[in-house]
Amino acid sequence: MDNLLSLVTFLPLIGAVVLLVFLRGEDEQAQKNAKMLALFTTTATFVLSLFIMTGFDPANTGFQFVEESPWLGGLTYKLGVDGLSVLFVMLTTFLMPIVIGASWHVETRVKEYMVAFLVLETFMIGVFVALDLVLFYIFFEAGLIPMFLIIGIWGGKDRIYASFKFFLYTFLGSVLMLVAMIAMWMQAGTTDIPTLMTHQFSSDPISVLGITVVGGVQTLLFLAFFASFAVKMPMWPVHTWLPDAHVQAPTAGSVVLAAILLKMGGYGFLRFSLPMFPVGSEVMQGFVFFLSATAIIYTSLVALVQEDMKKLIAYSSVAHMGFVTMGIFAFNQQGIDGALFQMISHGFISGALFLIVGVIYDRMHTREISAYGGLVVRMPAYALIFMLFTMGNVGLPGTSGFVGEFLTLAGVYQVSTWVAFFAATGVILSAAYALYLYRRVVFGDLIKGSLKTIQDMSRREKLLFAPLVAGTIFLGVYPAAVLDVIGPSVSALIHAQETAAAAAADAAVQLAAN
Repeated sequence: MDNLLSLVTFLPLIGAVVLLVFLRGEDEQAQKNAKMLALFTTTATFVLSLFIMTGFDPANTGFQFVEESPWLGGLTYKLGVDGLSVLFVMLTTFLMPIVIGASWHVETRVKEYMVAFLVLETFMIGVFVALDLVLFYIFFEAGLIPMFLIIGIWGGKDRIYASFKFFLYTFLGSVLMLVAMIAMWMQAGTTDIPTLMTHQFSSDPISVLGITVVGGVQTLLFLAFFASFAVKMPMWPVHTWLPDAHVQAPTAGSVVLAAILLKMGGYGFLRFSLPMFPVGSEVMQGFVFFLSATAIIYTSLVALVQEDMKKLIAYSSVAHMGFVTMGIFAFNQQGIDGALFQMISHGFISGALFLIVGVIYDRMHTREISAYGGLVVRMPAYALIFMLFTMGNVGLPGTSGFVGEFLTLAGVYQVSTWVAFFAATGVILSAAYALYLYRRVVFGDLIKGSLKTIQDMSRREKLLFAPLVAGTIFLGVYPAAVLDVIGPSVSALIHAQETAAAAAADAAVQLAAN
């Protein structure tokens, strides 16, 4: 099918325009129509994306389904997917119908709410399929706007503070990336991402403000991109916007934020940092390892003392993203395979955990852990699903969480046993905070009067969790479904990174000899 990527990318935006223009009124029927149209649009987008997956050839490490045409001012509109991006497209389209289904209780400005999520879906997919620097930057930054509105309009009592903090952190980090992109265009003469991946940026040491920068231009460009991707992940210590954003965002907003938006940082490292700045990436490897190990241990300890369920899960996400950055910068097959697998798995598990919090928040209107206890008596189905995703978050064998953490640790161990050792403590700490949360909410005596009439999950809620349950278990017992898709592209990435780094090293030796 011609222009399949464009259709999948912009179909949600078309749905948003139809919703905005043709649906009028705020009565109950109009609200239901808005929800149904949004659900239909996201479902149709997912069905179309299946054609991308079925037509994708994992053995082909190049870009597939490529669309290219002239754009504004000599720029190029170019889309494509490879093994590093295709599963993120699928993750996005897979989760969005669930996100819309989880928003069925929304009654305030429903049309605008659904429009915001549909527009956000287009921008998220665009990030993963863009093959032009300018196009990528537009999608990457434009996604901030609907998320800013989702938090700021439909969030909690401190939503304005959280939305501005989210916007300023992520936007300011991206300013440096924009400067780096301009510098890359001036040096390479193109904004075409596949071409830039093969362009050798200078790695000769340079002096900046009297400081010798090892890796030269590559290291500076790496740091500029790092400023954006590290905030997006988010990495410690630029993670503080995430807990506030999660706590104030509506349930559906938290799901999108954790399951998809955080993955853009990891994807950025794989698409830009490693292939375009291989020397700069190697120079900064130890720094990234330090930040990642610190994030795993520190945010896990912070999660242990949280009294708000959303905050606990938010800090858990920061810790799990620490495994992702460690795996990526291990520069080996197991590490990067594990990082990609961890991102896909985290999309299922973290999204489900925020939905789980939303289920009882809709009933009790509080996220305080102390307000609950003994829910297994009244909500056995809820307790069972909560237990599955708690085990996935811990990394229990048989769930997708185990595969990602094991592979990343195995990859990092080949590089540094000490970093792997400190990171492994995060597995123990994750069991501590996750099981502590589960015990306090689900087990114990049902002594709070307000909980004695609480209802178990409805059929709609169970249907929302069914695909997430299936995905978590399926990938846990058959990880090859992901690894076979990403494996060849990861191998090609590592080979290209090693070749470029070796060529830069040879050039440095020859320069020194002369």
